[in-house]
Amino acid sequence: MIPNETVELIHQTAIIEDVIGDYVELKKQGSSFRGISPFTNEKTPSFYVVPSKGIFKCFSSGKGGSLMTFVMEHEKVSYPEALKIVARKYNIEIVEKERTADEIQAETARESLSAVVSWAQNWFMNQLQTEHGKAIGLSYFHSRGFSDEIINKFKLGYCPDGWDVMTNAAIESGYKHDRLVESGLCKKKQDGRLFDFFHGRVMFPIRDVTGRVIGFGGRTLNTDKKIAKYFNSPESPLYNKSKALYGIHLAKNTITKVDNCFLVEGYTDVIAMHQIGVENVVASSGTALTVGQIALIRRFTKNVTVLFDGDAAGMRASLRGIDLLLKEGMKVKVLTFPDGDDPDSYSKKVSSTEFQEFIHEGSQDFLAFKSDLLSEGAGDDPIQKADLVKSLVATIACIPDPIQRTVYVQSIAARLKLQEKLLHTEVAKKVAVDVAAELKTANRNQTSQPVYIPTIHLDEEPGLPKTLRTERNLLEDNLVRLLLEYGESMVRIEAHTEDDENSSEVDVTFAELMVHRIETENISMEDPSTEYILSQYTSSIDKGEIPSTETFFTGTNEDIQKKAANILVSRYSLSENWQERHHIFTVEEEDNLEEALSAAIIRIHLHDTQRNIDLLLEKLDSDDCSVDEENRLLREKISLDKKVMQLSSILGVVILPK
Repeated sequence: MIPNETVELIHQTAIIEDVIGDYVELKKQGSSFRGISPFTNEKTPSFYVVPSKGIFKCFSSGKGGSLMTFVMEHEKVSYPEALKIVARKYNIEIVEKERTADEIQAETARESLSAVVSWAQNWFMNQLQTEHGKAIGLSYFHSRGFSDEIINKFKLGYCPDGWDVMTNAAIESGYKHDRLVESGLCKKKQDGRLFDFFHGRVMFPIRDVTGRVIGFGGRTLNTDKKIAKYFNSPESPLYNKSKALYGIHLAKNTITKVDNCFLVEGYTDVIAMHQIGVENVVASSGTALTVGQIALIRRFTKNVTVLFDGDAAGMRASLRGIDLLLKEGMKVKVLTFPDGDDPDSYSKKVSSTEFQEFIHEGSQDFLAFKSDLLSEGAGDDPIQKADLVKSLVATIACIPDPIQRTVYVQSIAARLKLQEKLLHTEVAKKVAVDVAAELKTANRNQTSQPVYIPTIHLDEEPGLPKTLRTERNLLEDNLVRLLLEYGESMVRIEAHTEDDENSSEVDVTFAELMVHRIETENISMEDPSTEYILSQYTSSIDKGEIPSTETFFTGTNEDIQKKAANILVSRYSLSENWQERHHIFTVEEEDNLEEALSAAIIRIHLHDTQRNIDLLLEKLDSDDCSVDEENRLLREKISLDKKVMQLSSILGVVILPK
């Protein structure tokens, strides 16, 4: 464990533009630096480093955050490893802290398990080369069309069909009973004797992202249908099936290079695709896709192509996995093999060139796929068609990006000949229901320490202008930007006594002033991420503290880091036209913070008032609006129009009544 004082020294010593400059050619641009993104193949620079804030932002990939975030993203390493990389650059010696007895015991247990499963992998491989193993295990692999080269590449093996052949060999090699059981290699009978869990099976080692063996999959060669075809290692300190992907250690570099991951169902699908020259492929190890597995893929790409065999029932059962991919911010395509084929069998029927052409050119958008799949069973039945639409609405609602949701609503409306407005409404309802359910679950599970951080994905689509984001979000971003930029700055304000007769000047932090104004003027944030950042300031101020900007780039949700980076870097990268369009000016605000705050708050009040007028006009246009109701609404509109004029005059802009 790296001591806290060493971590602090690394952070204090490291110069962000110096470290990132080792990876990216940076050019000075005002108070920031700009360069070509190291994460995409862009030609126009959209990668920014802001030394004053200690952050980077890559607009082409959506990545952003602190220096350590950059190193972790670029090198694909953990936080401690990123610290070590930066420490080496500055010749900072890391003397890891002495661990507690419990920590040492847990690490020793993991190392012991790792030694056991590593031994087992080699033993299974050796058994495959015995006369018995060749006759049964190796002949099976050859019958599947696997070459000796690919068998060695995946370190495939064989566990003999004897109850304790492997157990006895392991004990003779010095491995203890409890470790053999804990690793899942052995099971214990009632009389205490051990037996081989995988006896009579060909073996597929499951390895983590670094290539370390963590568990096994075993396929029976027995034709008895009562026997499970596949066994996986049980959960252990080494093997967590919800966070493991078969083949990830061999696929990660190619996934990063081509920026896409093929997701298949089984071990043999992965092996067959490698043999035919496709290496950016992983399997979910015989389990339903999990959030942990998606997070592992997302370390290397956000693009996933799900490969299905031709079985319609199986495809319907897998639709939940697609929704989960979307919910986690992935971009999903689907490829369906001819009926009766899977990646393994199809690779045996066509040439390598034909197979690669098929998987690269035959994929389709996931919503088109789902629509076609479910439409087949719906026919002209109106009830089944309604169910189809509801299912598609639920899928679209999983997409975190509102712009992508809008595009898909338009596509499905045209595809199914539905009213676009109706679909928009239903999707919005579903999004609201899902968010409420998440909040309810979070509140129910909340203890005294953790703070709920919404699961949101803030990456912006490369090339999309920021004007496509909602006006309210932009105004909230500007308010939070002021908070992040100047929260710790001191401002002098006039404080009044309770009777309002006497006043005096007092010094407060800008953060305290803003939180007070937001609370007294009853302003709420509609974007969960800006609400979270504001709540952190509020809770800290209640404790007599002011969080620094760095708080949001260390030890917090990755999406919050990106949000904070987006907001802060916008000042250094947005055009003057954009600022003028939204009446947001930042040049002299540093000298007039109270005025800048008032203007930011007024803009939000103005936006909300105009939105209320729009809602009111919709009611007036309604056919069922009575005369009395119409008169009441008109009086209310006149009042709101006056408010708009008052607010806009303060800002110095002219807004005509609607």
